Parts: sequence; structure tokens; C-alpha cells
Amino acid sequence: TWESSMKALILVGGFGTRLRPLTISYPKSVIEFANEPIVAHQIEALAKVGVTEIILAINYQPDTMKKYIEEFERDYKVKITCSQEKEPLGTAGPIALAADIINREGDCKYLFVFNSDVICPFPLQKMLEFHQNHGKEGTIFVTQVEEPSKYGVVLSDETGRITRFVEKPKEFVGNKINAGLYIFNTSIIRRIPNSFCMIETAIFPKMAEEGELYAMVLEGFWMDIGQPKDFLKGMCLYLEHKQKTEPEALSTGPNILGNVIIDPTATVHPNCLIGPDVTIGPGCVIEEGVRLKRCSLLRGSTVKANSWLSETILGWSSTVGQWVRIEGVTVISEDVQIRDELYINGCSILPHKGVGSSLPDKGTIVM
Repeated sequence: TWESSMKALILVGGFGTRLRPLTISYPKSVIEFANEPIVAHQIEALAKVGVTEIILAINYQPDTMKKYIEEFERDYKVKITCSQEKEPLGTAGPIALAADIINREGDCKYLFVFNSDVICPFPLQKMLEFHQNHGKEGTIFVTQVEEPSKYGVVLSDETGRITRFVEKPKEFVGNKINAGLYIFNTSIIRRIPNSFCMIETAIFPKMAEEGELYAMVLEGFWMDIGQPKDFLKGMCLYLEHKQKTEPEALSTGPNILGNVIIDPTATVHPNCLIGPDVTIGPGCVIEEGVRLKRCSLLRGSTVKANSWLSETILGWSSTVGQWVRIEGVTVISEDVQIRDELYINGCSILPHKGVGSSLPDKGTIVM
């Protein structure tokens, strides 16, 4: 069957400077998004469509990922291999670097390539069928955006064949952008040099010119969650999607408003108000009178009585005292202690810090 001949490569890259200070503690790909490591959402979708091996293209020591990889292999029943670049290779170079892994058995026909920051419903079966039907070398998912001028716009004909790419257009030419999710015939490897190479600028335009590249419109939500504001926005979209497709995955109760996911091992006082758009990780403790909205609480964090949090990512094993107010896209990393009765607005707080006074000015970094 064709199923035995599909692999995937996820461009995991580095620790992720845009999601600092969380990425000081962990590589970005394993930071929990809606209580699952970011990359696990992609691995799950790839395993479901029949991919037999997933290659993680990384540029740091693979031992950091070892325990996660073992978990992923067990949970999703798929082989996972690391491919480590010694120097930056861009978005195409890692494919050439992993050529031996891709061709190891000699029967790999299709290769999915994903940017690791992308979250969406991953309709990969539809993508695969579309790709097989047009029979050309590559398919890229495109997504419709409000402000195409910030992105590279993809123009295609009615069959989906890509005619050209327009980088950050000044006037309106279209509103479909590259969603960072691709499927290729493995023959694409011969197009890529063994050196730094950007797929979007060096490989795609040439493929499009030859009529070998097609675009498929991604139905449903899409978000690049590589920075805190977009991480929270992506979480809202993800929860909304869950509500429509798998409502039983959401938490319900008299103290819950809107779309919320609470890990079963978290302790949430019945007399508090959670939601809309909140995820609470394993082992978290939420005390009486707490108000949470548009927040992500990572494993083992605590919010003490009567505190109010909005647009906040609260890091692993961190504690927010009583009567604290936090808002404005604040990112608190691992093992941070915030004293009682403080106001924090739009700040980044690095790991292992104690915060003893209010931080009202947006953009403050506590180092």
C-alpha cells in the first residue's frame, strides 16, 4: 500500500527566541499548547494519516528531546528520528541533510514537511488525496488572511496550480498565504543543495515555473504560534475548533465559561470563575475566588486566592500570590514567585525570579 511509503520532516529548528522566556527552560517544540507539546499536535496528525517515520530537524543536542521522543513513539506508534544540523540550513537544507534517512528503505514516495510553529486542524488525508490527484511534485497548504501585505502571497489558477509568489505585496493581489505545511514527492530532494537554502525563495518559484507546485486552501483556523500574543490567539482558535468537533474534550461545570480545558490532575476550587479560553495543565492549583480568562497555565503552576489573570502564560511550577492582577500578554517562565497584591502588565519574567513589586509598564523584562 502507499501507506508504507510516507515520511515527514518537521522543521523544529532551535529553542525559539520569539517565545522567550519560556524557551529558556525547554525547546519550543515541546512547550505545551493546550496541554500537549506543540510538536505532538503535528505528530498525532501525521501518524493518523499513515506516516511511518517522522524526522525532527533540530539544531541543538538531541539528548534534550530524548525522553519526549520515547513518549511520542509510544503514544502515537510512529518511529521518530532526529536529524541535527551543525550549521544553519534554512527551510530547505534540512531536507537534503536528512536524505539518507528519507531514502533508507528505498520505498518512500511522499514526504510531508512542516514548520513546527503551525497549529491548525491538519486535514492531511484531504491534502494527500489532492496531491495524488494532480500528480505533480509538490502541494502547499495556503490559508486566507485579513492583511496579506505582511506575508508572501501565493497566486494559483482554478485547479490550484501555482502561478507565482508575491512577497509582502504593496497593493492587493490576493489573500492566500503559505501556511508552512507541505507534501512532496521525494524526488524534490534532487532540487536541494547540501547547504543553507530557503525553500520559499530558492525552490518554490522554480517548481511553480515548471508547473510542479500546487496550492490547496486549508479549511478552518490557522495560526503561527511562535510568539506569545499569537500563542494565546492560536489557543482561542484551537479551543473553538475543539468545541465544534470534539466538545467532550472540553471541561464543563458551574464555574466554567466558554471553551476551557482543565487537566484531570489539576485542583480547581469550585468557587472561582474560569474562562473563556483557558487551558490548565497537570498538577496546577487554582484557589478560591480566582478569575482566569484567555490564559494558559503550564504544569504545576499555582494561582492563589482572589487573583485575576487575563492574557497570561503562566510557566511551570510558578506561583502567583493572592489578590494579584496580571494582564496584557504577560509571559511568566519556570519557577517564578509573584508576591501578593501586585499588578503586572505585559511583562516577561525569566525563570527562577521572585517578583516583589508591581510592573505596570508594558514590555518590562525581569531578568
